[in-house]
Amino acid sequence: MDLKEVMAVNLRRIRHGMKLTQEELAHRTGVSVRHIGKIERATVSASVTVLGQLSEGLGVDPCELLARPH
Repeated sequence: MDLKEVMAVNLRRIRHGMKLTQEELAHRTGVSVRHIGKIERATVSASVTVLGQLSEGLGVDPCELLARPH
C-alpha cells in the first residue's frame, strides 16, 4: 500500500469515526468536497498544505493521516 492509499484509508476511517460527511469536513477545512473525495479514493495525493488543513479540521496530528497500519 503506497502512502496515498494509506492516507485515503486513514482519512476515511477518522472522518467516519467522527461521524462527519465529506461536506462537513470541507466546510471545516476549506478543501473542496471533490478534492476530499479524490483523496479518499486515492486518485490524487494531498499536498502538505492540504494535509495540514485536513489534520487541523479533524483535530488530529498529521502523522495520524500518514500512519501505516501494523
